[in-house]
Amino acid sequence: MTGILAFSIFAVSFFLIATEKIDKVKIVLVAAGVMTVLGLTPGADVFFSEHEGVDWNVLFLLFGMMIIVGIVKQTGAFDYLAIWAAKRSRGRPYRLMVMLMVITAIASPFLDNVTTIMLVVPVTVVVCKRLAISPVPYIIAEILASNIGGASTLIGDPPNIIIGSRAGLSFNDFLVHMTPIVVIVFVVFVLLTRVMFRKSFQYDPERAAEIMSLQERRAIKDTGLLVRCMAVLVLVIAGFSLHSVLHVEPSIVAMVGAGVMLLVTRAETAEVLEEVEWHTLVFFFGLFVMVSGLVHTGVIEAVGTWAVDTFADQPLAAATSLLFGSAVLGAFFDNIPYTATMAPIVEEVVAQLPAGDGEPLWWAFALGADFGGNGTAIAASANVVAIGIAAQTGNRISFWQFTRYGVVVTVLSTVMAWVYVWLRYFV
Repeated sequence: MTGILAFSIFAVSFFLIATEKIDKVKIVLVAAGVMTVLGLTPGADVFFSEHEGVDWNVLFLLFGMMIIVGIVKQTGAFDYLAIWAAKRSRGRPYRLMVMLMVITAIASPFLDNVTTIMLVVPVTVVVCKRLAISPVPYIIAEILASNIGGASTLIGDPPNIIIGSRAGLSFNDFLVHMTPIVVIVFVVFVLLTRVMFRKSFQYDPERAAEIMSLQERRAIKDTGLLVRCMAVLVLVIAGFSLHSVLHVEPSIVAMVGAGVMLLVTRAETAEVLEEVEWHTLVFFFGLFVMVSGLVHTGVIEAVGTWAVDTFADQPLAAATSLLFGSAVLGAFFDNIPYTATMAPIVEEVVAQLPAGDGEPLWWAFALGADFGGNGTAIAASANVVAIGIAAQTGNRISFWQFTRYGVVVTVLSTVMAWVYVWLRYFV
């Protein structure tokens, strides 16, 4: 009964978020409060429980990176990169989109897709303003590219970190098993954007000529500040890449990096904090509490138990169920808490299979959770963060505006992933 009640509250909240008639932060906070009052969440333990509570690692990672990006923004680096990108594309919209998507997809596997989005989106807004075109299609394309590219490594997408830890999979394991299909999906996606966003590619020769005459070096406001920022940013990126070796959470790396950058740049703390997307952070907090209600009342576990009972002795059927099921459920429940909840259930399914037969299930699970992150506007952290940054710059992206593109990409990438899993592990 409690599970039905929790699911009903979540479903109503999701519907209200999708209709956008009420601010989504208000919706998740009210829903989280109602769930807590009714005893559907773990109560005070929501702040401390690893699998049933708020994911503080995600929140503090976002907070730290928002501070870092806010300081870097003061140097003029984003304007520099915007002019550079516009000139390299010669002002041609589709060429610019491809360039930005490639940069995003290459950076996401090593920085993680949330960090990459926080660095790329501000550049995109500036370069589109220079070209007098809407940045919305470009931001949507970058979000989709970041979720695809981030799937290729252990640290590229938060679900991969969870899966790698639970299954004992290394950075190299992800490169070997995930990168081939990610590359194929990304190439197809790049070609698909030519069709999906075709109405946005209007070339303006006069505006392009103006861009070509600009000197990007003049955009740098403070060279000394830029050097100090880049030194700290390089160390933060190194920390992200080595976090599994150093046994330090990415959130700690981001927070320490933010503190160090505040010190070495002598930036005004109050001014930097104004750059923090508090709206986005509060939304994530409420969403995590809502999902904790589904976990605490056994809704997600019930789905997993059904999968165990149904497919435990059928590896291909289990992989298919995990791949498509994770893509669908991850799109609606946010793929981070979904993955954290399902990982032990997948581990149980794998344990019941003969030695060596279970590993394909982990890859099917990872591909479904990662590609499902493109399904809706709230399916992954990168989506919520990018849409929040876009809104702050006056470029609102509605739930359905993103989702109508995301669904197409999710369906295509998931089907391609299934063919890959079938051919590589079961033929």
